[in-house]
Amino acid sequence: MLVRDAAEVERGESALEVLMVRRNLQSDFVGGAFVFPGGAVDPFDGGSEAEAICRGRTDADASILLGIETGGLAYWVAALRETFEEAGLLLAERPVGPPLLVGDAEEEARFSAERAKVNTGSRRFLDLCRDEKLQLMVADVHYFAHWITPRGAPRRYDTRFFVAPAPPGQQAAHDAGETIAETWISPHRALEGHRKGAFEIIFPTIRNLQAISRFSTSRELLDAAARASGSVPTIEPRVISDGNGVRIVLPGDRGYEAGDTKEVTGISGDFNDAVRAVSRAANSDDPTDAP
Repeated sequence: MLVRDAAEVERGESALEVLMVRRNLQSDFVGGAFVFPGGAVDPFDGGSEAEAICRGRTDADASILLGIETGGLAYWVAALRETFEEAGLLLAERPVGPPLLVGDAEEEARFSAERAKVNTGSRRFLDLCRDEKLQLMVADVHYFAHWITPRGAPRRYDTRFFVAPAPPGQQAAHDAGETIAETWISPHRALEGHRKGAFEIIFPTIRNLQAISRFSTSRELLDAAARASGSVPTIEPRVISDGNGVRIVLPGDRGYEAGDTKEVTGISGDFNDAVRAVSRAANSDDPTDAP
């Protein structure tokens, strides 16, 4: 979740905005939905090469935050790589020189060509950073949430969410492949658009938007995320049947641990339709009142 403050704020509105990209309409999983830039961790995202170009966070530090033995820094590198691939923003800087990708047309054209190579796999992201003498700003990227898809889903994800400040002066641009549009939007407006049927988002995205909607500015959010990044819980929803039909519950909800409910381990029907139905239910009320 890349965040910034809007240049102009209407009376009564918060300044906080988050970057969202729209999934290709032909995607197998909820095509057309707006999401945060992201993707899978690549085997080349970690190791000593990665640690050499990351500023302010070691692999040991990152692994402790994620609760894993080793390899944690690869998640931070993957987040920055996917942000570059899908949104064209690069959270990096040179130790000496002007800000990256701000006002230099030749540099912007060169990095656009490099981005296309990284996207196709013909250029390693770490090689690009090394050759350009870049330091990845991983210290500014804060671990925020951990979601695992419920059992029974035909496709399951183990997803870590991060939050970071948008690099000043850089311009976001979708990749016209996996993503077909980009927008800076306040969490409240995104949630409202979804309730009206004009802005499709899915359950984990909704919950993260609800979480960040409590903050008025990006600085407030980032400071809070930095303080809480060492105690991020894992959230694995469950699909249960309890006499009132099938519903999804989160840790702490009534029925999540109770013995009088039955966990559903096979989701029938179209999975995308099920995801959309769950998402509508999760965003049916004012996000500030959501648990």
